Amino acid sequence: MEMGASSKDISSATANIRERTRYRPVVGLVLGSGLSGLADAVPDPDLIPYDTIPHWPVSTAPGHTGRLVIGRLEGQEVLIMQGRAHFYEGYSTSQLAIPVRVMHALGIRTLLLTNAAGGLNPTFQAGDLMLISDHLNFPGMAGHNPLRGPNLDDIGPRFPDMTAPYDPALRQLAHEVAVELGFTLKKGIYAYVAGPNYETPAELRFLRTAGADAVGMSTVPSVLVARHAGIRVLGISTITNLAHPDPPAGTELTHAEVLAVGAQVVPRLTSLIHALLRRL
Repeated sequence: MEMGASSKDISSATANIRERTRYRPVVGLVLGSGLSGLADAVPDPDLIPYDTIPHWPVSTAPGHTGRLVIGRLEGQEVLIMQGRAHFYEGYSTSQLAIPVRVMHALGIRTLLLTNAAGGLNPTFQAGDLMLISDHLNFPGMAGHNPLRGPNLDDIGPRFPDMTAPYDPALRQLAHEVAVELGFTLKKGIYAYVAGPNYETPAELRFLRTAGADAVGMSTVPSVLVARHAGIRVLGISTITNLAHPDPPAGTELTHAEVLAVGAQVVPRLTSLIHALLRRL
């Protein structure tokens, strides 16, 4: 039987990180595909590679650097995950829960999650930023839920409420900040799928019919674990490509394209995150 990360695993990873940083972060940031450059803005950081932290899942996907960057940004002490592990890399969803459990143990109470996603909403364009308003958790509905197994009662309830998984006040703040910076944030529903293949046209039609505005292979397990622990969450998707339910003949999507568009969006996303941190 697959069991969740034990309290002992979380404690040992937390103690390891505490010993290796001067900072006491209160805000967590997770950087998705091609967005690792955001972490370069942190002056004088403590850098901790994932493969040196006990029990920490290591990312193997291209575009995911695989280290913690801990420091001060815009007056806030932050812990930045430069890259993340995914279900498709062979991890269980409970292993994917470890980073957010450790963030909670370190005292982090606000979490900003970014990802690269395919746009399903026909009004979206590649390069748009979408605030996640809600999600569809397909692996979770099929049983792959990071909260499966014995509940950690000291962290959160057995049956956590998901009425508002993405914090309404943080979403409102993000919209205001974007307007001040001179661009519009889209908003929409993120469909989480297991991957690693990109979706077939029939799957894209199904997802669009189900109400999804964007589709990706990450983020949602972290959101469930964060909300279970009472951490406020803001999710931002970079729309790196339009996922066509009726693709022209010869259409082919590659991860290189996804990373290239992600890189173009980094300056806008960086300015948004800086402004959000200033206002938190």
